[in-house]
Amino acid sequence: MIETDVLIVGAGPGGSSCAHELRKHGMEVIILDKESFPRTKLCAGWITPGVLESLKIQPDDYPEGMVTFNEIYAEYFTLKGKRPLTFRTTQYSIRRYELDNWLLKRSGAEFQVHPAKAIRKEGNRYIVDETFSARYLVGAGGTHCPVFRHIFADLNPRSASYQVGALEQEFPYQWQDDRCILWFGEHGLPGYSWYVPKQGGYLNVGIGGFSEHMKHSRVTLRQHWDLLTRKLEDLGLVNGHSWKPKGHTYFVRQRARVTQKDNAFIVGDAAGLATCDLAEGIGPAIESGIRTARTIVNGGQVDLSDIGRYSALGSGWKANLFSAVLDRKGTFFRDKIYGRNFRKKEDLYLQSSGA
Repeated sequence: MIETDVLIVGAGPGGSSCAHELRKHGMEVIILDKESFPRTKLCAGWITPGVLESLKIQPDDYPEGMVTFNEIYAEYFTLKGKRPLTFRTTQYSIRRYELDNWLLKRSGAEFQVHPAKAIRKEGNRYIVDETFSARYLVGAGGTHCPVFRHIFADLNPRSASYQVGALEQEFPYQWQDDRCILWFGEHGLPGYSWYVPKQGGYLNVGIGGFSEHMKHSRVTLRQHWDLLTRKLEDLGLVNGHSWKPKGHTYFVRQRARVTQKDNAFIVGDAAGLATCDLAEGIGPAIESGIRTARTIVNGGQVDLSDIGRYSALGSGWKANLFSAVLDRKGTFFRDKIYGRNFRKKEDLYLQSSGA
């Protein structure tokens, strides 16, 4: 039996950030993941200044390089046409292939490739696959994390109302347009699509929609993907590429979440912490990993309730007021922004296309 102070299942941003904080306080940590690193990870790889603040680094400190966007360009589609939008805000893009590997190495923790399956508690220790034993257990394995499944599933029943389905692809491409571009609600999509240039000649293209509305949609997510790639070709943003998207699902933030049971914890997407507006998960994963580590070191109950629920609104009293008054269920953006008139917009598309 391999024993350690803390066993972390999942080597993504949440798990590695948790391990880094624990190691700073002298704790012994082992991280398990089903894949070796570096590995491909489906993610737009869009991070906010808050992520750098949590990591206590500046853009130049990140060795792999990142693209800086001082403006985000967008189009919001209504029944009457498209409305151009420009957000003057500093944001960054990274490749998860690089970021996750850098965070894992930075953590200084022992890493083992091991797909965790069976989890049980014996006395005050957690036993994983009869191979690993730890006093503390952290689930950082994303939406399908085995720690969530074995310990937290009954405490945090997930609702499809908060689920997002996505298709995306990241690939080498010598992009000429260095803008980050978003399209909201086109053809009735209850979500948005994106074009995100990456450092070193890579590009991430993707599309995501809320499952609650997609299940009533007459245009499938795959059909929306085909419309997006055709648009990118028509705009000259991507030419001659062979598209091979992959899909995944995750959950945006719900109100009541149990993220600690005894000495077991969940962080990041395992805890369903993606933001309610843009479904961004890297920042909440890193912050939740750091806070969980501090709770393990200092004792007490972890509190993730005030981790930002919104990417665009940030944190502070305005976001708190919005959450308390207009978005008490966490579905305002799903229903009032993305899902607004989505069936009528679908009708207009289907009529114009002759479908």
